[in-house]
Amino acid sequence: MSPRGVAIPDVRERLFAAAERVLAREGTAGLTNRSVTEEADCAKGLLYNHFADLDDFVTQLVLDRFARIAAEVGPLPDRAGSGSVHDNLTGAALAMLGTSGPAIAAAALSRNQVAQRVARSWADGTPGPGAVEDAMTRYLEAEQRLGRVAPDADCPMLALALTGTVHHLLMHPGPQPQAPEPLLRRLVTALVTTPPGPTAAP
Repeated sequence: MSPRGVAIPDVRERLFAAAERVLAREGTAGLTNRSVTEEADCAKGLLYNHFADLDDFVTQLVLDRFARIAAEVGPLPDRAGSGSVHDNLTGAALAMLGTSGPAIAAAALSRNQVAQRVARSWADGTPGPGAVEDAMTRYLEAEQRLGRVAPDADCPMLALALTGTVHHLLMHPGPQPQAPEPLLRRLVTALVTTPPGPTAAP
């Protein structure tokens, strides 16, 4: 246990990582101030030193993790012309889903105030699913210009379908978890037509 008065570096990330472990192990019902601080091995009052309340903590956790996803997917348009279109899109979809994504999404949905605050933040421009959708649209349009996506493809609608489906999987993972990569690869293959064209750069 960290002694009183000793500063803990990266305390927000330490608490966020602890919350992810609690969610994975105990579900949303197990997410409390006490469970998070015990998992983080720190004083019980530490969470409230950095967040107004548990709703504020979960809101910031959700926003932080989605901002990380947006940052990871953001460079996707730069990959146009390299590798496989299907591989690139599947990788972006996997980044959206993440290992703890469904648990974090469930935590947001389980708390009305959190869901409302997250929605307001995204509407105000905080990076989230909209930023991912935009990156996918720009990527698909770039590949279309290179002849690696069908010329009649509606790229914004394809990006919406991909991000919307992954968002659905985040919010409703189902009782029997499936390996995400084969499922997402099937989704990408079903949606995106890649005609014979220029050979991709390695």
